[in-house]
Amino acid sequence: MTELLRTLFVSTPGTSLHLEGDTIRIHHPERPGRHIQPLIRIDQLVVWRGVDVSDELMLRCLADDRGITWLSRNGRFLGRAGGAQLGNPLLRLEQVRAYDDAARRLTIAKSVVAGKLQNYRQLLLRIARDADGARQSDIRAIAERHAEALIAVASCGSLTELLGIEGNAARAYFEGIPLLAKGVPPGRSRRPPENPFNCVLSFCYTMLKVSVIGALEHRGLDPYIGYLHGVRPGKPSLALDLMEELRPLLVDRLVLTLFNRRRITAAHTRSDPAGGVALTDEGRAVVLTEWSQARERAWRHSGLNRDVPAALLPIVQTRLFARHLRGDEPAYTPWIAS
Repeated sequence: MTELLRTLFVSTPGTSLHLEGDTIRIHHPERPGRHIQPLIRIDQLVVWRGVDVSDELMLRCLADDRGITWLSRNGRFLGRAGGAQLGNPLLRLEQVRAYDDAARRLTIAKSVVAGKLQNYRQLLLRIARDADGARQSDIRAIAERHAEALIAVASCGSLTELLGIEGNAARAYFEGIPLLAKGVPPGRSRRPPENPFNCVLSFCYTMLKVSVIGALEHRGLDPYIGYLHGVRPGKPSLALDLMEELRPLLVDRLVLTLFNRRRITAAHTRSDPAGGVALTDEGRAVVLTEWSQARERAWRHSGLNRDVPAALLPIVQTRLFARHLRGDEPAYTPWIAS
């Protein structure tokens, strides 16, 4: 039996977290009462700037290999503490060898992009089933472009060509966003997001990135040495690689649902003078509640032939990736929902 542990999100400024026996005591001066969470049920903490974590709690989390991640008020990743590095150095050496081998790097990158395209295609076809008329035809046309891109990925011979295929498919998807969520403008904007939809999308991508980085570090892999996204200072490229296959169904599907069901309204976001859009405290609480519930949903894993909770998919895929690097599997198999 797999026990699904939870991530404790704390975003309210002025909150402090303390160790009390084997529990976390959550204190805020404007919220009377005793609020505790058993440590045994929590696998990691995600806290926003303005939240204090006591030294005793931080040391206990580090001793238990329970990660703590800090984010800015706008959801930007600030840092992470995860205890002592216990990973296998031989695995990291093999990770670097695979990066230096152009053929291996391209093969891994192609697997990552194929997983992403297949899951986006599934998302589009599922939405098209509930549409009709020209909207249904237009959505299916985008899904067909992803099917054509999948064929092109199989035969492409360079990383540059692969990035071009992936970029064109992503552009077609984001230009078709108004077909998937009524009233949402087309296109992808980030740093800063220019509308509420892209704001929530970026926020949830950050939540996913936190999970993937934690899974990679726990397995002993370097999150900063990737294959599709290359190597750049400060860029967690391997985390971004492994996120690709997870984004369509774990993030995009959730965000589309939030907007189609009007769970996110104009009151949940605010604009800043520079033209960016950010979540309000209330909006952040709504998204985190929905995100936490979505992490408990079980998805069929075609490679393992069993259901896996969304929260565990980053850990499962990281293990499969490590098995490939060690030579236990001839290729990395991305998660494709069945």
